[in-house]
Amino acid sequence: MSEITAGAVNELRKKTGAGMMDCKKALTETAGDIEKAVDFLRKKGLAAAAKKAGRIAAEGLVTALVANGGKTAVVTEINSETDFVAKTDDFVNFVGDVAAHIVSENPSDIDTLHSQGFAKNKASPVKDIVTGLVAKIGENIQIRRFARFDVQGNGAVGAYVHAGGQIGVIVELGCESASTASKPELQSLAKDLCLHVAAHKPLYLVPSEVAKDVLDREVEIAKDQARQAGKKEEFLGKIAEGKVAKYYEEFCLVEQGFVKDPSLKVKTLIEQSSKTLGDKISIRRFARFELGEGIEKKTQDFAAEVAATMGGN
Repeated sequence: MSEITAGAVNELRKKTGAGMMDCKKALTETAGDIEKAVDFLRKKGLAAAAKKAGRIAAEGLVTALVANGGKTAVVTEINSETDFVAKTDDFVNFVGDVAAHIVSENPSDIDTLHSQGFAKNKASPVKDIVTGLVAKIGENIQIRRFARFDVQGNGAVGAYVHAGGQIGVIVELGCESASTASKPELQSLAKDLCLHVAAHKPLYLVPSEVAKDVLDREVEIAKDQARQAGKKEEFLGKIAEGKVAKYYEEFCLVEQGFVKDPSLKVKTLIEQSSKTLGDKISIRRFARFELGEGIEKKTQDFAAEVAATMGGN
């Protein structure tokens, strides 16, 4: 049998969209015959995977976890086409395996993740594992995004998953003392803040993160609304200031009313926690993923789809 060249593997991948390792195996099994290798992959369902890759995947699961002795937090979103598939053991296990991979291999971005040898099976890159899962399940599967926080200095991380995988949140807290970092009270605070972020959807941590053009837009809207309501020009500045303050309260984490006590701002909660723990506590960062956010879902007329499939009108 002739040697299987990289060129032949690449050609087969372009024809079928199957993973590199699957293409190499197909060529090995068919003595390097490209057409027979295509048939080999089609019989295994792998050649169909590429066709599914363009289909909209807005269902799936979000997961979040704390690892490495409480020093690392990871949140991921992996999408499928239907919620039915998202509940299958194959999909659920894959989501967990990808999260574990991110913990152990620490990829810098999605492209790096796809190219890494899968932590559970180093012989195959993650992208080939995805291709194999697509072929097995019969739907488009996408690793959409992930975030990983490693505690910088002293601190703690928290993680929370809401509604069985619809929302995932991770939060990193900072402190000055190593002994504070190990206290259950700090870990409990991190978990409470994860619950808060899940419920209140902050876009920013502090007001200084809000872009000037965003604030300028809010100011102009407030002034226009006030003018239409008959307010005098000399009052518009104060009205706009109130609008900006309201914007901060709605979208900046530290300015929001705490989910467990709306009369208490999050920044005040942090101040109180600092006094209780005898240390300077801070919120360093957070990440919130909501399943399918930003993905334009395809609306389907089920009756029409069935009729088309059956050849009806």
